[in-house]
Amino acid sequence: MKEQDPGSVPLWRVGLSAARLLLGLLCLAAQISSPQPVVKAVSLLALVYAIHAAFGLLMGGYQRITGLALLSLFLDAVFFLVFARWGHDPGLWLSSAFFLFLMLEGILEHGPSDLLIVWGGSTLFLAIAPWPEAAPLRRLVLFGGALATAVAYEKGRLEQRLEQLRQEAERQRAEAEKARLEERQRIAGDFHDGPLQEFIGMQIQLDILRRLLERDRQAALEELRRLQELARRQVTELRSFLRGMRPQPVEGTDVVAFARRLAEDFQKDTGIPVRFSSSEVSLHTSPELCQEIMLILREALKNIQKHSHAGRVSVSIRRAGKDVELSVDDNGAGFGFSGTFTLEELELLELGPQSIKRRVRSLGGELVLESRPGQGSGLRIRIPA
Repeated sequence: MKEQDPGSVPLWRVGLSAARLLLGLLCLAAQISSPQPVVKAVSLLALVYAIHAAFGLLMGGYQRITGLALLSLFLDAVFFLVFARWGHDPGLWLSSAFFLFLMLEGILEHGPSDLLIVWGGSTLFLAIAPWPEAAPLRRLVLFGGALATAVAYEKGRLEQRLEQLRQEAERQRAEAEKARLEERQRIAGDFHDGPLQEFIGMQIQLDILRRLLERDRQAALEELRRLQELARRQVTELRSFLRGMRPQPVEGTDVVAFARRLAEDFQKDTGIPVRFSSSEVSLHTSPELCQEIMLILREALKNIQKHSHAGRVSVSIRRAGKDVELSVDDNGAGFGFSGTFTLEELELLELGPQSIKRRVRSLGGELVLESRPGQGSGLRIRIPA
């Protein structure tokens, strides 16, 4: 049994224990103050029950320990039935209040199955051992127990739903953390393969230039020209890198407008001609889907810039039924493999761009990658809108 931290006992649980003690004391007082002879065993049981309730209150509620919580519910039910049948309770007010307490305890602390057992046992007892004054109590037990069991069932269903939502939130947090780590790794890789390598090359060439200036001025001037060209490429690379770091705007939903802007920025930064086409003047989706499609297109263009050595690029976006279809083609080096592969085949073979595959999979889309080594590649992505 695992006990909870005493400091974490809810106030309502302490109140439940206090209500149990109050009912026990009232039942004991009713036995003692009765002007008529009473069953001594019931008086003794009321005294033991009051002590049990006081001990439970001091513990902060037996419900803190799973086994004792079930035992406490059983003892409460037994005492209710014994007192209702043989105790001194004119008008059955104490018995009625005790039954309502029993149902409240079952709703707050237990599931519908435990409450159903208590309700069924109480109903059966009152049916087997009837007495003339018990008719109002039987009605209360029958209808009150049915209502309490229904409430307990609904409470259990809602708690199960809340647990599912909590698990889903945990899963989404884990996926978000994984995505952040992957994005940091991508950025680090881009910086290492791009600007950092260019700076290292520039450092080497500056060293060569210094040595040439000491021996051959003409060769040094030629080396200076190449260094200037490298610096210009580095500025272009950094501009493209910083542009890729900026989040894409999501306040709009026009995929065509954003895709055209990305294609124009890519051509401006890299100098690679881009032909953009679309069968739609505008194509509106949800802001979230628009963001994801733009990230996929940005990643595809970034891969072309880094790896393909392409001379031209073609970007197409259109509506295909209820889906959005994105196509990106280039005439570069292609991938290190040849053929046409679906998303499932790429994942099985561990080929293709990981980030794009992950995004398409999370969107429930389809992907087809065509690689023509030495001639270029084509990417076809279809995403439900």
